[in-house]
Amino acid sequence: MQQLNFPAYQFRFKSSENNIAIFDRIRKKFVSLTPEEWVRQHTVNYLIEHKKYAESLINVEKSLKINSIYKRYDIVIFKPDGTIHCIVECKSYKVKITQEVFDQIARYNLVLNADYLMITNGLNHYFCQLDYHNQQYTFLKDFPNYSK
Repeated sequence: MQQLNFPAYQFRFKSSENNIAIFDRIRKKFVSLTPEEWVRQHTVNYLIEHKKYAESLINVEKSLKINSIYKRYDIVIFKPDGTIHCIVECKSYKVKITQEVFDQIARYNLVLNADYLMITNGLNHYFCQLDYHNQQYTFLKDFPNYSK
């Protein structure tokens, strides 16, 4: 797999019938190792190991309903009170981050109302903080560390 713009992590893999799987520490199971999953697993480890978010606050690959259409978000980080701290959209390292990707996460946020958004393809990362009061967002140089 492609080297990503994240620190190096140790992962568990298993192989069966020409399929390689990687262990997802949030879902507690092996999942098929696709280029997007490679990015997602690095992102999860980055959030836990470097930004100090608790595994219990992180949700991976869950459905949400947007205008009667079901979509799946990649990663959501919750606050201890159950509200949403951040939505993370992961793309394969082969996919360029375009306006379409920003539009996708913005649609998810219409339902989820997160404080932060993160978009990554493993090579490029974008972080922004939302200000609902002033109806604007601010791009950040780095993602904030966990704080209670």
